[in-house]
Parts: sequence; C-alpha cells; structure tokens
Amino acid sequence: MTEFEKVIDFNNMYRAFRRAKCGKGYKKSSARFNLTALDGVNALIAQLKDKTYRVSDYNEFKVYEPKERVIQTTSFKDKVIQHSLCDNVIMPRLQRVFIRDNCAGQKGKGTLFGLDRLSEQMVQFHKRYGFRGYILKCDIAKFFYNISHEQLKDIVAHYFGSDPDICWLCNLFIDSTQGKGIPLGNQINQGFALLYLDGMDKVIKYELGIEYYGRYMDDFYLIHPSKAYLRHCLEVITEYLETLDLTLNGKTQIFPFKNGVNYLGFHTHIASSGKPIRRLKNQNKRNAQKKFVRMAKLVAAGKLPEEKFSASYNAWKNHISHGNCYGLGEATDKKISEILKNNIPTTEERP
Repeated sequence: MTEFEKVIDFNNMYRAFRRAKCGKGYKKSSARFNLTALDGVNALIAQLKDKTYRVSDYNEFKVYEPKERVIQTTSFKDKVIQHSLCDNVIMPRLQRVFIRDNCAGQKGKGTLFGLDRLSEQMVQFHKRYGFRGYILKCDIAKFFYNISHEQLKDIVAHYFGSDPDICWLCNLFIDSTQGKGIPLGNQINQGFALLYLDGMDKVIKYELGIEYYGRYMDDFYLIHPSKAYLRHCLEVITEYLETLDLTLNGKTQIFPFKNGVNYLGFHTHIASSGKPIRRLKNQNKRNAQKKFVRMAKLVAAGKLPEEKFSASYNAWKNHISHGNCYGLGEATDKKISEILKNNIPTTEERP
C-alpha cells in the first residue's frame, strides 16, 4: 500500500472522520456530515482519487492569549482529510527523522516534555561545568506568517517525493492561502512547522555539536560553556534562517547560565544545590491572576457560569503544578475564594 493509498483507505478515512468529529468548533458542519457519514467519506475518497478535491475557504478569528494572533480554521471535510493525511502518513514518517528535542506536536511530546528535557539538560550541564556557561535563547520573528510556500514545498518533496500524490495533497494545503505564511489553525501546518526547521535542528546538533539544545516550534535554546562559540552558533543560525526567508526577533540573546532561561511560559534555573527550579514567568503570573480575578467577579455578579470559570481555573492550576508554584497557587486560591465568598461585584456594577 502506497502512502497515498493509506490516506484514502476507507477505514483510515472513517477513523479520521471520527477524530475530526471530536474537535471543537465543528458542531454544525460535523452534524451535517454525520447525517450521511458513509456517503461523505466515500465522496472525499473519490475527490482525492480523481484529484478534484480542493481546500475550502477559511474561517478567521483572533485570540489574545498569550498574545494577539490571527487563527484560520478549515471546514470539517478538510479537517477529516488532514487527520487521515497527518495520522497515517505525515507524522509517522516525520517522528522517525526528527531529533529527540524537537518537542512540539508529536505523540508523547508537548510543553511538559520540553520543560522536563530543559531541566534534565540544565542539571547535566551543571554537573559538568557548574555555573560556568551561557545560554543562547532564540525566537523567530512571526514564524508561521513568514513561512515560504516554495521553500516548504521543496522540503516536503525531499521527504515525500517518492509519492507524488502525497506531494500534490500537501501542496494543496500549503497554497490554500495567498502570499507567505501558513494558517495557525490547521493540523497539517503544525507538522509543516516542525518540519520547516528540522534542517536547522540537525545543523545545531550535528554540525555545530551542541549537546544541550531544545526547540518548541520557533522557540529554542542552546547551552554551552563558551560564550564566543555561542556567538558563532548565532551567526550560523542567522545565515541558515535567511535561506528559509526567516529572521530572529529582538528577544534573541546570550546570557549567563546562572541566570536561568524563560521557556514555554516558565523560568527555569539551577539552584546552588544543583536542583532545577521552575517558576511561572512574572508576566504570565500577573496576567493569570488578573484574568481569574476578573472572571471570579463575573461569576459573583452572575454574568459567568461557575462551571466555565472552574474549568478554566483548574486547567491553569494543573499547568502551574508542573513548576515550583505552590505559593502562587495558594495566593490565587485565597483571592478567588474571597471574591466568590463575599460576592464582590464587577467594577462596572459598583455604585
């Protein structure tokens, strides 16, 4: 069975339909598709076989946390095809070629994996060099919005060129928007984003010989005992990114290892005892407390269901439980409890 045949296999496509149905934001379109699910799956398979399938127009909206971004989401049928393509072909192949510390968007990986790998590497580095070292922290400017379609198609062809039908389908999604950039809301674009910088990962690990390295999408770090060598690495990385039409942003800098590093929402450093300490970044801490105080006041005023507040708040509490944030959790619990207990109204409702 070729890789394209895996995508259009009825059983795989039907499983993709069921996974897509579990996603958020597709209730109406998935309900329509579900009425004639078997016919719908067969229709998609036929469109893929005869190459009449086209990606639908995107729905667009903004999110404001952790920063303002434009999200573009596909129709339900496009989501079904992406699930079959990604789950059966793209990610199984790529997970075999990615380095271990490419941490995002893969089975068994994610933010906690990335944070734990950073802690492991910092502990190992400290055992060898103490605090005598430096960290190069890099962030790419507007990564998703600046990905070149032509460059990405060349990279896809390098990995999947043996099956031109897979390249045809990938290229449909790549060119489904005009100009540079790929939509943030597409499942397949998460895989493309991981792949786009795979060459850089290998340059850093194998050509530059950086042992302590990790990347989560466009956010990455290098740890090394020599500041001068990290400057050289920064030059090589900058030149490599230029070949992909990408640049580093102003947050990129080199600083002493003893200062620790901000990564994936937490600040991680090594204590004098050699143990890793992970705390929520100050700005994230302030933003979260303001957000949940505001939400609690809306609950007290009867403007927000308590269940919705609890779901959001408990998710945050679970998130900070992965760091040394016990005091922060207790302090925030106390504030929230006081607001809900005393039914403190929102500012707008006060006389």
